[in-house]
Amino acid sequence: MNNNMKQFLLLLLLGFTLISNASDYNVLNYGAKADGITKDTKAVQAAIDACTKNGGGNVIIPAGKTVVIGTIYLKNFVTLYIENGAVLLGSPDIEDYTTDTHKNTYKNEPHMDRCLIYARDAQSFAIKGLGTIDANGHPKNFTKAKGGRPMMMRFLNCSNIQLKEVTLLNPAAWTSAWLYCDQIVVDGIKIISRVNNNGDGLDFDGCTNVRVANSSFDTSDDSICLQTSRPDKPCKDIVITNCVFTSKWAAMRIGLASRGNFESITVSNCTFHDIQDSGLKIQMNEGGEMKNMIFSNIVMKNVPRPFFLTFCQQRAGVDAPETMFSMKAMHSFSFNHMIIDNRELDKNSVIFLTGMPDNYITDIQLNNIQMTVAGGGTQVDSDKKDIKEFTLETLDGWWPEFSKVGTLPASGVYARHIDGLYINNFQLTTISDDKRKPIVLDDVLNFDLKSIFLNRKKIISKELKPH
Repeated sequence: MNNNMKQFLLLLLLGFTLISNASDYNVLNYGAKADGITKDTKAVQAAIDACTKNGGGNVIIPAGKTVVIGTIYLKNFVTLYIENGAVLLGSPDIEDYTTDTHKNTYKNEPHMDRCLIYARDAQSFAIKGLGTIDANGHPKNFTKAKGGRPMMMRFLNCSNIQLKEVTLLNPAAWTSAWLYCDQIVVDGIKIISRVNNNGDGLDFDGCTNVRVANSSFDTSDDSICLQTSRPDKPCKDIVITNCVFTSKWAAMRIGLASRGNFESITVSNCTFHDIQDSGLKIQMNEGGEMKNMIFSNIVMKNVPRPFFLTFCQQRAGVDAPETMFSMKAMHSFSFNHMIIDNRELDKNSVIFLTGMPDNYITDIQLNNIQMTVAGGGTQVDSDKKDIKEFTLETLDGWWPEFSKVGTLPASGVYARHIDGLYINNFQLTTISDDKRKPIVLDDVLNFDLKSIFLNRKKIISKELKPH
């Protein structure tokens, strides 16, 4: 090869390199010090603004650097790329978080209105990379009394969003709130949100076409929450798969804020462990319709209420009218192929399904479920009749929680105000003696129980007559 040819190839290679890097916007080139101390908010925002102005690309948080920011605004066609070994660190000062980032949609929680990363009416943007976003949300920095606890991320009326591979640490409140967004992909992320209470992981409010996969959650509140704060914004077409959950509260909550409809939701191939409250917490309160959900191939260990379904009335949203909503409908749920190991917990480790008198949850299937519990239920527990309903008086302004009811008269499944309950191949093992029946039905219409086993011995269905 002659020298001219070598020079030509070198220039060609250089040209390709320049072209390939033309869409990269390194924050260091926009004035970021990236020393872990200096606040680089303006530099990062300048890189984002240049990126979107020029048609899109990658805003780079470079490897080995710590970039401190207050509130930044993501925009169209921008990928915030956090390289492996890089940290995007939230400022410890509440004054660095702006007040034009919408709000928390739950009542009585305006101290969570601010956020670190915000997008509104944006399309086709992403947060990617093997680096870390650390919101620095420790109580020494943020409390309600000190001016508020900002969320890590909030996205409003956005579409085509990707969140991939990053580690999300230490939000002062929720990790993320996705409001009325469409076409969302979350893949391969890790969330650890234990430092400052109310540390939800992914909260999808009125979102559609959502896919969450291959991720892990260690949270101080609900790891994933699906909700509808507006009656015209349903939560539907949601797929969650191949994830690992541990939480101080629920692994998944569907509902509570529930003015709009929920439908077409699947959860599969997941493990839940060391959950303080509930595994699948599904609650219809504010007048929408909830239907068509499948939960399958799930292993749970140390999850007190593996499934906790409630249908009642309560006002959850900050924009909800004071008048309570009429109850609409909650129906068509299928729970399949599950192993639940609660032998290390107490006697209050029961599947709990409850509607209200004259407002039934309809059509629930429980198929192929193997469940182990500690036992210990007494004859007094078995004879218990005065189980509180989730009335407004019982709730007293708060949510429908198990603590409002207490020990149930069943060791495995307690179902109340249900029309259409079908249980097939349910195996319950109690480690110590339990005087309660494995399944108790209270005001349950149109039910069928097949292949029910207690400590490996088949139970005759007539022994499980309604309570």
